[in-house]
Order: sequence, then structure tokens, then C-alpha cells
Amino acid sequence: MNKPLRRVSVFCLILIAALMLRSNWVQVVKADDYANNSHNRRAQYEKYSHPRGDFLVEGKPITGSEKTDDKQYEYLRTYLAGEMYAPVTGYLSPFFGSSLLENLNDDILSGKDNRLFVRKVLDTVTNKGSRGGNVALTINAKAQEAAYNALKDKTGAAVALDPDTGKVLAMVSTPSYDPNVLAQNDNKKVSDAWDALTFNKDEKDDVFDPRKPMDNRAIRSTYPPGSTFKLITAAAALSEGKAKPNEAPKVPLNGDTLFYPSSNLGLSEKNHPDCIGATTKKALELSCNTVFAQLGVDVGADKLKEQAEKFGFNNFGKGTGADTALNIPSRVEASLFPGTKDGGQLMRSSIGQESVAATPMEMAMVAAAIANNGKVMKPYLVDELKAQNLSVIEKTQPALASQAISSEVAAQMKEMMQGVVDDGTGKPAAIQGVQVGGKTGTAQQGFNNGKKPYAWFVSYAELDGKKVAVAVVVEPDTEIDRSDIAGGRIAGPIAKAIMEAVVKK
Repeated sequence: MNKPLRRVSVFCLILIAALMLRSNWVQVVKADDYANNSHNRRAQYEKYSHPRGDFLVEGKPITGSEKTDDKQYEYLRTYLAGEMYAPVTGYLSPFFGSSLLENLNDDILSGKDNRLFVRKVLDTVTNKGSRGGNVALTINAKAQEAAYNALKDKTGAAVALDPDTGKVLAMVSTPSYDPNVLAQNDNKKVSDAWDALTFNKDEKDDVFDPRKPMDNRAIRSTYPPGSTFKLITAAAALSEGKAKPNEAPKVPLNGDTLFYPSSNLGLSEKNHPDCIGATTKKALELSCNTVFAQLGVDVGADKLKEQAEKFGFNNFGKGTGADTALNIPSRVEASLFPGTKDGGQLMRSSIGQESVAATPMEMAMVAAAIANNGKVMKPYLVDELKAQNLSVIEKTQPALASQAISSEVAAQMKEMMQGVVDDGTGKPAAIQGVQVGGKTGTAQQGFNNGKKPYAWFVSYAELDGKKVAVAVVVEPDTEIDRSDIAGGRIAGPIAKAIMEAVVKK
């Protein structure tokens, strides 16, 4: 071979090698990037080319797949009782993507998960067709229904947990929405539905709808916890030896008022004379502000913050990093306790005001820990991931997050919470024949308490070994008079309905 031909041959070999290298780079290294690229419509169409796996509640599907005549979107997602379960499942839309568990469990539901490969091959060989796997949820169907029915004409949220395991038994946020309207294959209809769910139709400009039906208030909204935070203050005081249930803490009242340091302002018991000289147990039953504000001062800012963090505020689980988010597996907004050393701010923080903020999920965790001998279990929504034939490929195991309080303090707290329901502000949540403990909260909002308050109820129930912990928050109704807003009166019956659904046959 002469020299020019040899050079041409070498050059061609280099081109062929480069082409092979590039093709392998595209097909192997970059395959996932291209497949998952938002501009790759083929991947989008492939997702809709076969039935999607379902979410299961107590073994029964709450979702489905509907066959269409559309060659691009052959199977569309359908939701049974969509509004009830939307805060759990989220939505899957051809035009607006997905949210919550629909997004996080997409590999299993769409069949892309590598653990489904063998089953996919067998289904192809036996001509059964392709199908995604299934996601079994921890939800208790009756508890979810009870929570939704009790809340659906209100704005608020409810969470129910199994104290022993951390299973989420119910999670409701209202007002809700029907994910079916976003799952259609008509772009205009879906866009109109999205706008209707997102913007306030009564406004001329694109103003976001204040009702926020697609917000999951149970895990993504934080509220001042109000007097429900007194559970944490009481736990800190009992743990640090600053209080005993049946002894009256020393509260330096001036008349009926506990003044803030170096201030002529303070907290008054003018309308609650029984709080003056009350024991810690009685103070919890009556929700006495002065007693718990002083206990917060006695415990100190650092210890109170430490106690709040053991229950899950500011981070989830000591030692896992301050920025570690709580995922159930959907992300839970962080609950905050600032731990300020300013005397007046500390006093207000000790009764759940000032800059304290909590999700309903966090306050359910507080109640669950008290009911579980002081142990905070990590909440979770997904019980099992299942293959197409319903064989289990992954099961969630309960995990201890922290020991928030000792078992002895937990026992004292349970007895005090029972007193709230039996003899105090939580009587509307009492269930005949069932051990129920609770704490009410009427949380102020707005500058100088200028807006109507939030109504809270945090509780646990136990009967014949069955346990449940519940947190309910109800946002103020514009038509309800301010004086009629109280945690026990408004949120208590909702919590009662949820607890009954779990512990009673």
C-alpha cells in the first residue's frame, strides 16, 4: 500500500473509531439524560403507552388507567375519590408533569424500575403486555374518609399517625382538587383547569387563588401552633425538673398579669382566674398562658429549643444534619422554633406564638411521641413497592428518629393530656370507652393579633392495643365570629372522628 492510501486508511479508521466512541457515549453514558430530557416527547409518549401501576389502600386501587384512541397518549391516569386522596398521591398530567408520590414513585408506577425487568420480560413473552408496578400506601381508608368528610367544607389540614411505627394513617388538606381534570389529553382543557385551580377567577389580573387547593397544607404549610406547643414546654419542664404535674409552678404575677421583662406589657389571666396558682396539670387542662410562659423562662431558651428539636423542629433527628429535610417520601416543610433569649419573646414562644411555626405533620409527631413512650418514629406514607403480580420488591421498615422524652415523662404527659379531654378545654374530643388525650390551641395571627386565629387540636387515642395520634388545624372562616373560634370547639370534633375511625370497630 502506498503512502497516500495508507494515510487515507488510517484517517478512515480514526473516523470510524470516533463514530463508534460517540455512538457508545450517546447510547450508554448519555442515554438516561436524553431519555429523561423534558424536550424528548418520545419518553413522554412511552410513559402513556401502557397501563400505569396503581396506588393501593388496604389492597384496593385508588387509581386506574383508561384506554383512549389517542396514539400518543394511549392510557391516561384516572383517580378514584380524587379530591380525598390528592394530598397523598398528587397528580400526573401530560402537560403539567407530576407531583408528590406520582412524581417520587414514577419509576415503579411507569415500570422503568430495574427491579421490574424480569417481570416485564415474562409479561412480554407471555403476551400479557407491559404494565407498571404498584405502590401500597399506609393509609387507613376509614380514617382518611373521616378526615376528609369532617374537613371538606373548611380550610385546613389533618394528619393521623400510628405512634408505634410512624405510618401515616390519614393525610387530608382542604380545599382539595380533583386530579382527573389535569390528567386529560386535551391541552386546552387541562390548561383551563390549571388556571382555575391556580388563579383567583374573581380578579382581573392573574392573582393567585388564596384558597390554594393544590397546596398540601398537611406537610407544606406552617402555622403558629399556639397552645398546642405547651405540650413541648411542659415536656421540657418535666424533663428538667422545673415542674411536677401536681405541683403549682411559681409564677410571679402582678395582680393577674405576668409582665414581660422591663415592660408594662404582659400576659393576663383576667378572664381565667382558675389559672392563678394552678398546678401544671390543671394549667394544661385550662391552657394557662402565664404558667407555661414562666415555665419556658424557668427551662431557658437553650433547653426549650433542644426539646423542640428532639420532637422534630428545626431539623429532623439530631445528628443527621441541621439541613436534613423530613421526607415521607414527599418533602415536609421544616417546623421552626427560633429559641430566642429575649425574655418577652421567649415567653411568647413558650406558648406557641412569636416566630414559632409548625406543620400539622410535626404536631402529629409530637402527640405520637408522647403516646409512644417518648419515641419519635419517622413518618412514612409508602408501605410496600410491588411488582406487576403484586409480589413485594421493597417494604418500608419503621425507623426511630429520636427519643424526645423519657418514658416516665411520657407517662406524665399522657395523664395530663387525658385531663385536658376529661376535665378541660378538649372535652369535644372525648370518646366513650376510649382513652383519649389532647391539647387545644387557638393560635393568634397577624400584627397585634389583628386577624382571626387558627383553631388547633392535637391528640392521641388508644383502645385494645390500637393507637392513633392526630393533629388538626382549621383556618378561620370569614363568616365565623372571632369569639366562636376555639381549638376544642372547631378542631376537636374533627380529631374525634378520625380517632374513632381508627380505634373503634
